[in-house]
Amino acid sequence: MVASRSGRQRRLTGHGYAAEIASVGATLRTLTFDGRDLVVPFDADEVRPAYRGATLAPWPNRIVDGRYRFAGAEHQLALTEPERGQALHGLLVWVEFEDRLVSEDRVSLAAVIEPQAGYPFRIEVEVDYRLDADGLHQTVAARNLGPDTAPWGTGPHPYLVAGPGRVDDWTLTLPASEVLTVTPERLSPVTVESVTEHPEWDFREGRRIDDVFIDHAFTSLARADEIAEVRVVTAAGEGVGIAWDRRCPWVQVHTADTPAVASTHRIGLAVEPMTCPPDAFNSGVDLVTLAPGEAHAASWRIFGI
Repeated sequence: MVASRSGRQRRLTGHGYAAEIASVGATLRTLTFDGRDLVVPFDADEVRPAYRGATLAPWPNRIVDGRYRFAGAEHQLALTEPERGQALHGLLVWVEFEDRLVSEDRVSLAAVIEPQAGYPFRIEVEVDYRLDADGLHQTVAARNLGPDTAPWGTGPHPYLVAGPGRVDDWTLTLPASEVLTVTPERLSPVTVESVTEHPEWDFREGRRIDDVFIDHAFTSLARADEIAEVRVVTAAGEGVGIAWDRRCPWVQVHTADTPAVASTHRIGLAVEPMTCPPDAFNSGVDLVTLAPGEAHAASWRIFGI
């Protein structure tokens, strides 16, 4: 039997939730709560569009020019965002993961990043999805199998759906007091500034998104019991949230602007907790370094409102 373009499909159900996980990229392909979408879905036999639901590793977001220096050595990665000349979203988004555990409400998938040009490190990555009454939990765990210390970062790429309409119609609550500004054409990092200097990106109190364009990383996150939480809701009060702990001090938010393609323009809000900011392989900010044999894990949870 020929596998679908997104790989093997694993369906999880429980507590009013249903999720479909695709093996290519350990991807969250669909997620519903009481029958309504919480993320923008795509078809099993479709080549995944716009990184929807992909697991990002060994770095999230961009490495500028695909170049970085680590442990005294220069590295050049393939430019997977050629229109901007950047290396985007890691090395696992098109890798087939193998099953480690499959049950009605849980699936664990694993793959190994083999040493290669630009990233000469061997990292085992296990991605665990689990449903319970609090929503869908995802954990990404890495272990350095190689002889050298390796740079590491991770995060998810869900496009959240509050309900009917588009991003403009929804209210966003984003508890971040700082934003990483970027260059307009290439989205390369510039500097971290207070959202008070950029009130268009200040959603700490929760307000309608309207026509605001967002494709930025945010930090200095307010937390309750160590947990940061982003919520997107409709005027009727239903919606979706994503929550995570201090292992992810950053979150990328993107309004999914595709003005040339009306069918996908602003149909979901990408909310991506990240262990490090864009271009962390160069800046070193919040970069995880894995010594030989060392492990690291980060997790987040998507839930219906």
